[in-house]
Amino acid sequence: MIKKASFLVSNTDHTKCPTPNKPEFAFIGRSNVGKSSLINMLTNNKSLAKTSGRPGKTQLINHFVIDERWYMVDLPGYGFAKVSKSIKGDWDKMIKGYLTSRENLEVTFVLIDSRLEPQKNDLEFILWCAENGVTIVLIFTKADKQSKTKTLANVYAFIKATQEIYEEAPLYFVTSAEDKQGRDEVLEFVGAVTEDFYSERN
Repeated sequence: MIKKASFLVSNTDHTKCPTPNKPEFAFIGRSNVGKSSLINMLTNNKSLAKTSGRPGKTQLINHFVIDERWYMVDLPGYGFAKVSKSIKGDWDKMIKGYLTSRENLEVTFVLIDSRLEPQKNDLEFILWCAENGVTIVLIFTKADKQSKTKTLANVYAFIKATQEIYEEAPLYFVTSAEDKQGRDEVLEFVGAVTEDFYSERN
């Protein structure tokens, strides 16, 4: 369980991010995938991350410190946000520079909308992560928005699609910000990785 979550800093440059002395977990996904809602659900803080119906709301690398033990990082979404090509280029450079250069980044959670069949831009981003050695875990969001059968069908279809990228499919969680499905499982995973981070440094 998370006892304390607080906003720390926003950046456009990964070299100005906080001292990399805590394990870091990044959250990224297509615009409007429900990232802010998921972050608020995990931290049990409805106003920690700003939610918006307008795609592309997050435009910075946002760091939150959790229980003084680890960093949660809210990254700008990719996909259909209505922005100019120059801004999109800046976003790509910022995100990819962060993902490939941040030494304490343990896991990047890639959020996938469980209501949809596999989307090209999700798979393209995951392929880029694979090619650049970025460790990912998938989080399927909005599981409450349709039947469990439909959710599982979409999840399995996506996992099957990733097998063209990875020999072994990525670890994944199925979540709902509305009913807190998956919250304990995600936080348990983060806790285990965090313990490993500190034990390796002692």
